[in-house]
Amino acid sequence: MIGIDWGTTAFRAYRMDARGGVLDRIDRTAGILGIPPGGFPAALRDAIGPWLAAGESRVLLCGMVGSRQGWVEAPYLPCPAGPAEIAAAVVPLDFAGAACRLVPGLTAQDAGGVPDVMRGEETKLVGLLAGLGAAEALACLPGTHSKWARLAGGRVTGFATQMTGETRAVLLQHSILGRLAEPGPEDDGAFRRGVRRAGEPGGLLHHLFGTRALGLLGGLPAAGTASYLSGLLIGHEIQAVLAEGRPAGPIHLAGSETLARAYALALDEHGLAYRRHPDDIVARGLAQIAETIPWP
Repeated sequence: MIGIDWGTTAFRAYRMDARGGVLDRIDRTAGILGIPPGGFPAALRDAIGPWLAAGESRVLLCGMVGSRQGWVEAPYLPCPAGPAEIAAAVVPLDFAGAACRLVPGLTAQDAGGVPDVMRGEETKLVGLLAGLGAAEALACLPGTHSKWARLAGGRVTGFATQMTGETRAVLLQHSILGRLAEPGPEDDGAFRRGVRRAGEPGGLLHHLFGTRALGLLGGLPAAGTASYLSGLLIGHEIQAVLAEGRPAGPIHLAGSETLARAYALALDEHGLAYRRHPDDIVARGLAQIAETIPWP
């Protein structure tokens, strides 16, 4: 089987054996935004053609390829949802030479009734569920839009999205804070300081302006501004999670090495236990979903 994680800016493909083990993989900076209208079948064939020629006949895709800007828009599936519900809601794709299916995203509501959505992360969560079983757990998937998901009974019961990564990028590129920041290596001390600041009174908007004031008055080196800002934003993200109660067990953390390391530092600062998982846990999730799809 071939599993595809096709996001906004990246394309990852996994060739897997009958037990879900990864035999080969492809990584490309060929996200959906670079695909012309009607060009998804050709782009997919260009990427995985050799695997198809070698006899692979089943393809399962997840991620933003199923969004309104992607190949076909797959409807969101309401939480709670697990591998069986997700597999039952996959969307068939017209692709010559292989059975091609698209994983739906998930939707949930917060306490105020405001909806939230995810695409692609649900497959990573299924990968986590494969090892957790029915146990209750809290998962953190850091990214441009970080996801905090609650798992129980072998299903995703709910989640919340934090626009931390995108907010950081906007502030550094388009706000006065970016004018203060200078390039430099990651500054763990400045990062941890930002995390601690997030736990103090004043709120995020006040704390953000404080970043500028610290820089102007010599309290924060220019080369440490970006790291401090990261810590401040991630710290506020964790404060929002803690407002719902301190997790009973370790937080399951799955993301790129750089982001997972940053979140691990922030969790350490709060005395929160965590367990690291590889970013390509999405391959395990794709294999898990594929097991219950009624393939032709």
